[in-house]
Amino acid sequence: MKRNVALLLAAAMFSGCTTVSHSASPRVIQFSGFDWVVKNYSGQVGPGPNYFSDDSRNVWIDSLGRLHLKIEKRKGKWYCGEVVCTQSLGLGTYRFYFDSDVAGLDPNVVLGLFTWSNTPDYNNREIDIEFSRWGDRNGPNAQFVVQPYTFPNNLWTYFLPAGLTQTTHSFTWAPGAVLFRSAVGHQANPSANDVIAEHEIDSPDVPPAGDETPRINLWLRQGLQPTNRRSVEVVITAFEFEPL
Repeated sequence: MKRNVALLLAAAMFSGCTTVSHSASPRVIQFSGFDWVVKNYSGQVGPGPNYFSDDSRNVWIDSLGRLHLKIEKRKGKWYCGEVVCTQSLGLGTYRFYFDSDVAGLDPNVVLGLFTWSNTPDYNNREIDIEFSRWGDRNGPNAQFVVQPYTFPNNLWTYFLPAGLTQTTHSFTWAPGAVLFRSAVGHQANPSANDVIAEHEIDSPDVPPAGDETPRINLWLRQGLQPTNRRSVEVVITAFEFEPL
């Protein structure tokens, strides 16, 4: 784990991200059997740009082993949360279980589940499931993406229904294609009736596996404060990975 943390800290590129931490001793948490570095930076960095804090008020694990990410205002600044897995997992299924209703996030809030490499090859090997209205209160509140999102067929948007406190979101990354899925409840293999959205992106932009790592972040679009000026908290029950 120490070697992986050192590699993350040595990277100077950013994802919509930036250097994970400017601290010599980054905070590392254990979640779902993996070690995760908590992003920390004194200035504004991407995505956003935003202030990212490793404070336990922004990122913590509860008594049930669930991950909490929170956007909170302290001393005039809005602080966001991001965690970065220390392991590169490669091709396979990345599955995220939620214990939060994320359909009604403030229009300026973004929740991201994604892979990212600090090496710029293949658009940083970025594959995303994102929940946000991107400032448009009436627009879709969720999307599946293979970067670059500006290319035809690399972005697919959908509406996640409100009122669902338990959902499962996944993407299966295979050579040349990514199959995305969102479903009701905590289910690795949901029935057709429980699938909210499913879409395959078959694109030349689907990257090969490399040194990417899974990440989860909760941040503010363009660094803008929530329109309702309220703190935002999301609970992720578990993360699973199944290799191909």
